Amino acid sequence: MDQQLRRDAEQILHASLQAVQPDAAVRRALDGFVPGPGKVVLVAVGKAAWQMANAALGVLGRVDGGLVLTKYGHLRGELPGLVCREAGHPIPDANGFAATEEILRMVRPLGREDTVLFLLSGGGSALFEKPLLPAAELQDLTARLLAAGAGIVEINTIRKRLSGVKGGRFALACAPARVYGIVLSDVLGDPPDMIASGPAAPDSSTCAEALAAARRYGLPLSPTAEALLRQETPKTLDNVTLRIAGSVRELCAAAARQCRLLGYAPLILTDQLCCEAREAGSFLASILRTQAGAGGRRAFLAGGETVVHLTGHGLGGRNQELALAAARGLDGLDGAAVFSFGSDGTDGPTDAAGGYADGQTWAALRAAGHDPGADLADNDAYHALDAVGGLLRTGPTGTNVNDVSIGLLRG
Repeated sequence: MDQQLRRDAEQILHASLQAVQPDAAVRRALDGFVPGPGKVVLVAVGKAAWQMANAALGVLGRVDGGLVLTKYGHLRGELPGLVCREAGHPIPDANGFAATEEILRMVRPLGREDTVLFLLSGGGSALFEKPLLPAAELQDLTARLLAAGAGIVEINTIRKRLSGVKGGRFALACAPARVYGIVLSDVLGDPPDMIASGPAAPDSSTCAEALAAARRYGLPLSPTAEALLRQETPKTLDNVTLRIAGSVRELCAAAARQCRLLGYAPLILTDQLCCEAREAGSFLASILRTQAGAGGRRAFLAGGETVVHLTGHGLGGRNQELALAAARGLDGLDGAAVFSFGSDGTDGPTDAAGGYADGQTWAALRAAGHDPGADLADNDAYHALDAVGGLLRTGPTGTNVNDVSIGLLRG
């Protein structure tokens, strides 16, 4: 392993994550916030829910109750005046269903003078759920879409119609109370109705799009599920104000700043990366091979969210698979590395945020007794990278604004 490149990768990772913590974003979004004369109930949902709620309490001082709902392992302690709950992600579970019902019980009695401060971040689609069909069926459809590599917009277009809180329906449940929403975006282009399936946003998607996506991925729809996909979602909401407070653009900019501080000339290739993870890894490696003779320290950045089509039975996530795929293209290339990580600190069903590979990784895997090509085919990037010190671990970060993948050339 190239130790200097690995150290640089770690510094870029931690500096960029620190720069996109939601505290400042929530404080900015609350500047000028004027609630109604009645109660203020705080509802925070998503992987960054605890951090966002903590920041909001710091600004407001107190609220009149509420609930924080986040992924297992993402709570950092109790928050005064708030109920804190953890639930399953990316597959919704019974704890998420129960917490969602708690939230609905809190907001239904609210009146016209009351305000719901709704703090939303990525992961909310799985965590915040009131199924309109049997829970086991919803879980199966979600798992099938994830395994097929469906994009987040396609997944959420379907999930909105199977839920009692998505696609603007949570805002309807809050009415006549006002909803003031602060959103951290984990969806490319920041469409508010697709982030966590838009619980408080008018839905721009159509039934025809939902049915087409279901057919595209061969979903086995029960009569109930098909009937739900044919029911239209709210297209207007008159009790909601939404503010997008953070996105992958900020993550890319923060990573680029740290690259520059370390002496790399950064180039942000895109902040809307959306392709197969292994294709993205191969592409970044090919860029480094082409630019290797140009001289100077350079960094190439791509933010967004790749997908993985599961064909094997291994363990990993999209960022780890991207890094392992890049390792093949970097094999034998000195002074070059590719690393990729999720801003929430988790990548797939693993304890890693992502993966790192350089020109020595592919050979190191063979020396360790691995067949890296077979590992890649089996979607087993986690065990492969773990064997050569290529996993990036941060633990839960308190934020969630997509992923960033970076190629470094030492020059």
